[in-house]
Amino acid sequence: MRRLASLLFVMSWLAGVACADEAAPLPRLTLDAAKVAVAGLSSGAYMATQVQLAYPELFPSAALVAGGPYGCANGRLDLALSTCMKGVPAPDAAALAARAVQRASAGEIGALTQLAHGKVYVLHGKDDAVVAPSVAEAAAAFYEHVRDSSLALRGLQVHDDGARAFAHNLPIAAGGDDCDKSVSPYLGHCGFDAAGEIFLQMFGKPSRTADIAKGELRRFNQDTYRPAGVDAFLASEGYIYLPPDCLAGKACGLLVAFHGCKQNVDTVGEAFVKDAGFNRWADVYDVAVLYPQTRASTAPLNPQACWDWWGYSGADYDSRQGVQLRWLVTAVKALGLPH
Repeated sequence: MRRLASLLFVMSWLAGVACADEAAPLPRLTLDAAKVAVAGLSSGAYMATQVQLAYPELFPSAALVAGGPYGCANGRLDLALSTCMKGVPAPDAAALAARAVQRASAGEIGALTQLAHGKVYVLHGKDDAVVAPSVAEAAAAFYEHVRDSSLALRGLQVHDDGARAFAHNLPIAAGGDDCDKSVSPYLGHCGFDAAGEIFLQMFGKPSRTADIAKGELRRFNQDTYRPAGVDAFLASEGYIYLPPDCLAGKACGLLVAFHGCKQNVDTVGEAFVKDAGFNRWADVYDVAVLYPQTRASTAPLNPQACWDWWGYSGADYDSRQGVQLRWLVTAVKALGLPH
């Protein structure tokens, strides 16, 4: 009897440890809907443009690092690997913009007039051998064509920043010898603070310079936000960074930061969520940073844990019905984003 009681005690204790270690849901914040943007590197850049076009009423501004135009792959992996990465042949920005206008009219994506006061920042390196500079330039041209499609969109700001010398990575402020390389964890020590520039482009001039991050980086349970319980092909846990003022209950903005392929926590640890530079600037701007995480899989085929920008999650991957896009909307609404 004593052995049974002891066994039950141990099992209860282990269950308690497991529950204590389980990632919590997202906190409820006081979010400013006028201070929201998405950003991403590589597949994360493609994801950012998909989020912006599908739900412009929630995400009017986007920063794309080493990514191409919305709709480039058209559900085809062969196009993704050729036109949308190597630029052979180059993406047809005008045709893709016209297609986006058609999809908006059909309700497949959001009303493009919601981008009227949005901002787009396209950052790409001259030495990028993974996603050709011409592909990123096509992304900027895509937005310019969208802007020219309607007088109501003339206020859309598009900034193409492609003159800097770096490879396929996210440049960080520290210097080093990997700026011209594309190596894990894909944070290039270039002496250029891309995160700071993204905050500047998205949210305007800072009130002060960035110091070390003083807020909290928390894990959260991503499975909680599966739309209607449907698998979104994400990891079980994601991360959120909360600046001190957000933790204190003050109104704050939101930046969703999408990692690139082979840059999720399972692959590079917490390098992207801690060292990309976003958290320091989040304190300055009072902006929470959401770091969703993908997972690698063989079925569907996504061994490098990329975001879905060619259709592995379904034919509607880049529309308002896309499962990863709906997952994000569910998550940010749980955070408190007005809608």
